[in-house]
Amino acid sequence: MTIINMKYSNYKISICHKITLALVLSLICVGNFSCKKIDDTQSVRLATEESNWKTLEDARANLLSVYGLLRSATVSDNTHWLMGDLRQGDFAITNRADLKSIVSGQLNAQYPVIKRITNWRRFYAAINAASIFIERSKEIVGKDPRYTQINNNVDVAQAKMLRGFAYFYMVRIWGDVPLLTSSHDGDFVKLPRTNKEKVLQFATSEVLAAAQVVPFRYGGTDPILPGLYYGGNWPTWNGIIFTRLSAYIILAHIAAWQGNYLDAANYSKFVLDNQSTQYFVDGANPLDYIDMDALTNNVNYYSPFAFKRATLMVGFPFEAGNGLSTANGHIEQLTLAAPFIPKETPEMFVPKDSILKIFTDPQDLRFGMIGNSGYYRTNYFTNFASEQPIFSKIKVVGTQAETQGNFTFYSSSMVFSRLEEITLLRAEACAVLGQRTEAINALNRAANLRGPIVYDPASGKDLIDAIFQERRRELMGEGWRWYDIVRYNRIKKSNGTFIKKNGTPLTFRQFEDAGGIYWPVSPDVINANSSVTQNPYWQ
Repeated sequence: MTIINMKYSNYKISICHKITLALVLSLICVGNFSCKKIDDTQSVRLATEESNWKTLEDARANLLSVYGLLRSATVSDNTHWLMGDLRQGDFAITNRADLKSIVSGQLNAQYPVIKRITNWRRFYAAINAASIFIERSKEIVGKDPRYTQINNNVDVAQAKMLRGFAYFYMVRIWGDVPLLTSSHDGDFVKLPRTNKEKVLQFATSEVLAAAQVVPFRYGGTDPILPGLYYGGNWPTWNGIIFTRLSAYIILAHIAAWQGNYLDAANYSKFVLDNQSTQYFVDGANPLDYIDMDALTNNVNYYSPFAFKRATLMVGFPFEAGNGLSTANGHIEQLTLAAPFIPKETPEMFVPKDSILKIFTDPQDLRFGMIGNSGYYRTNYFTNFASEQPIFSKIKVVGTQAETQGNFTFYSSSMVFSRLEEITLLRAEACAVLGQRTEAINALNRAANLRGPIVYDPASGKDLIDAIFQERRRELMGEGWRWYDIVRYNRIKKSNGTFIKKNGTPLTFRQFEDAGGIYWPVSPDVINANSSVTQNPYWQ
């Protein structure tokens, strides 16, 4: 995939160096499992306390470090995809036993990667960094006249949004988690787990408060925060930091996860109603629905995977032009092989029979046979005729020099949500509420981008099924599959066997009540804190 080349000022490069430093330090923090203090690693600060919290530059560096830490928490060891795409997902594993354990639901298997991704310490590093920023950044207002109260208000709102997003992300993984609402220099691991509903209530309040403060865009003509933001315009910042639309997307997902579809419908409607706030404004590319070539081949540089763009509404970029390519934290590390990178076989792939069952419309631009030619479209899959088709939907690979030897560098963004995703979530919410017309309109608005795939109300096809089938196709490889399975089964309330444990069949309700939808907590966490108990299903 082509990556746009741009000239960056020294100022913009310095921003990215700060993010890179935060990412590297946070990876060090993740690896140090023996530490017991939430901030005993310098990863939560980019300067010593003696010289910190004095200048506008301190504010910028510390805020961006929170983004860097949370980005690292979600993508290190490819956590986002291992947890979102493998459990009862569409991918098969070639030869990695640890990944096969995840696919088969053996989430307490003793593999190093499973031990690492089930340790929530890296999320608390980001949460603590956010709390420190919320508590201390106001000190700069009185010390540096360049750092205004409005600037601080917006920065603190972003930190609250990031903290709320981190808690929501953890609740989806573990259910109950310790709730820390202030910075902590002591043994945070001694705190017990807090009920997941209370944690989500806190996350909602954090993000909702932030949504009233942050602008729709930074560094331009937005009346909430007009003018340059830390010296940069909107093209500098779009796709990097969270906006007001980002806040309402997160709120919509929290509500949907709770089964509160009325709020999910309202929040998602706000996003779609205010889409125009991003359209060709302040010199940025438009935030609009993108066609197939833009999504998978970065035509016009609109792909949310390929570069920091407004189309990346909630997520974290890794821009190659700023030196942020990495070898870890990208789905391509698991899915690509020759001819894209010097690797014979991918570590995971979608089997051909699954592809044919998922993509049933021959006119689907994502995958299907081109007429009667015998050739298949390659937007999602390359070499379909081979035994292991390459999942090539996302393929943001480094330069040839970066792909020599055993290491390949990638630059794809971690995309949590984009316009097509939030549109499908609105379709889901409206369908649950019985608002069929609104649900069908939203479903067709997203699906029609991928070919003449129109849902006909007279077809008799179950609308909820149609929406989740489209989410399965559109969001494949974006870390959504498991969480969509959970929400689908909650909506359907089916009484059939969902899974078997030790030979005993369990309905989805029994499975969820036992805590099976969540991951086990790492033994390292429990050994360090006797007040943290294991999820019942994994005891």
